[in-house]
Amino acid sequence: MGTLLFSDRDLKQIEDKGLTADKVLLQIESFKKGFPYARLNRPCTVGDGIHVLSRSDLGRYAGTYSEASLSGRAMKFIPASGAASRMFKAYFAVNSLYEKITDKELSQERDSDHRAVQEFIRGLKRFAFYGDLRSAMARNDLNLDGLVDKGEYKPILEALLTAKGLDLAEVPKGLIKFHAYPGHSRTAFEEHLVEGAAYMRNRNGGVRVHFTVSPEHETSVRRHVESTRALYEKAGVTFGVEFSNQKASTDTIAVDRDDRPFRDRDGALVFRPGGHGSLLENLSDLSGDLVFIKNIDNVLPDRLKEEMITYKKALGGLLIELQKKIFAYVETLRIGEVNRTLFAQITDFMKDRLFIMIPDRLERQSGEEQVRFLLSRLSRPLRVCGMVKNVGEPGGGPFWVEHPDGTCSLQIVESSQVDMGSSEQKKILGSSTHFNPVDLVCGLRDHQGNPFDLGRFVDPETGFISVKSKDGKELKALEHPGLWNGAMADWVTVFVEVPLTTFSPVKTLNDLLRKEHQA
Repeated sequence: MGTLLFSDRDLKQIEDKGLTADKVLLQIESFKKGFPYARLNRPCTVGDGIHVLSRSDLGRYAGTYSEASLSGRAMKFIPASGAASRMFKAYFAVNSLYEKITDKELSQERDSDHRAVQEFIRGLKRFAFYGDLRSAMARNDLNLDGLVDKGEYKPILEALLTAKGLDLAEVPKGLIKFHAYPGHSRTAFEEHLVEGAAYMRNRNGGVRVHFTVSPEHETSVRRHVESTRALYEKAGVTFGVEFSNQKASTDTIAVDRDDRPFRDRDGALVFRPGGHGSLLENLSDLSGDLVFIKNIDNVLPDRLKEEMITYKKALGGLLIELQKKIFAYVETLRIGEVNRTLFAQITDFMKDRLFIMIPDRLERQSGEEQVRFLLSRLSRPLRVCGMVKNVGEPGGGPFWVEHPDGTCSLQIVESSQVDMGSSEQKKILGSSTHFNPVDLVCGLRDHQGNPFDLGRFVDPETGFISVKSKDGKELKALEHPGLWNGAMADWVTVFVEVPLTTFSPVKTLNDLLRKEHQA
């Protein structure tokens, strides 16, 4: 790996991060050698990696899940650290171009940024935060409706984006009001509480929800949740709301073009957040049992929740049924050898229900080798992942990925993991029929009820290197394997088709104008 000397100041900085010099050196080595592309074999399709649930399946699995939920096994894990700034990229771009913004400025340019601002202005009254924006402007003696009528939009954008008004670009996405209801509006945080109460309460009415938030926003998020939770603690529901931050020890060092540690103007090492894969440690710390994972911005208003809740319960019930079968087989395998009948039974289950490839050579191996192989494939965390039909939304998708030993496994793959210089790989990526909405339920305990060590099931070769800048200089940044990509690469993975109606992300502000987010 080579030798790299750090100063005493560097070593203190590394120690304060909760890292070691050896770990930092390994990160630098990752920059030097890079990460291999995923080798796509084919997209997962219905019947070839993706299960479809019948109506009877939905009812049976939902019933199975409801029993487990009542016993207190379930909780939600919601990554909510992201700031809303990316939602407002177009608005900042247009606002910076003009001293005055009118219909003329918006209509004379037909790029996507100008069209986005036009759409925002035209739909202004349909946003759930419209009343708050009007009140904030009134405190500065500005009449929102009057400015719209006169076609003066600059003050409106500044009230939306900056501390002159709502300052929405600086708050967590989850604190933006998404949905309007008669007499009140809800943020994404509130919608997740309502959703959790619909399918996660235990016999005592308890609902456990965990949000990961950034340290700088934790106080405001806690205050918001505490001030609104009473609205939803009805019919005996009580929320157990927990928060955690992405750990400093998961930050990664930045390097320059020559893969030497990047330093700021004061000569200190520069570390950057290691991406959402860093949250694997937060997930592991929960010691959870059945954990649902969903992004903060994927929420629906009440009128559209019913089908989503049905599928949430069904995914949970399917996981429980598969888990029971896996645990029974693991218990049997740990006792002793497998006979031919049991071997066939287990391998058929693995191929048909879990889509785990069984090497042809296994049947010719000794009973001891067969037991060892089967245990190695079954004694893992389990995840059931909802997949929606591909309609062009950004995000990864389900694929059969090849491994050096000649086998393939089910993986969620992002386009950044694919060699776009290969026409073959690009074609396979483009032929995907489904994509990943981040709709997972995870079984995090083994057959004895002990939490798995999730760090053992990460594929370290699925990290990501990107180019950023600081102080006017280019740097390279390193991200850990993504939470639902490489961080779960060695889990038992099951893909299930779910309706597109269960997925409604808010990536830009104007997504809130889509019909599914309107009253």
